[in-house]
Amino acid sequence: MEKQTARRVLENPEFQKMARQKALLGWSFSAIILFMYLAYIWVIGSNPGLLKTPVSANGITTWGIYVGIFVIVFSFVTTGIYVAIANGKFEKMTKQVVDNVMEDQA
Repeated sequence: MEKQTARRVLENPEFQKMARQKALLGWSFSAIILFMYLAYIWVIGSNPGLLKTPVSANGITTWGIYVGIFVIVFSFVTTGIYVAIANGKFEKMTKQVVDNVMEDQA
């Protein structure tokens, strides 16, 4: 009985639409984060002097520190946005499909 219910949920057009949207969102966020890390590494490799420049004339903190922190924080924020959407909108959509399938079986 559970396998039949699972099959009906997986074959449901609304569930398939949600799964495509979720995959597109996940791959898009992954591409954005990958681009961010690759750009950071590319700058380090092609122009290392740029990131070792001090923020202020007499300071010891370099731009590389701030850019590195930005890349890490950006990744956390992007992941948090994805989790919020996946556990919010997509979870509700999945629950609606499961509830509809269960009602149809009753």
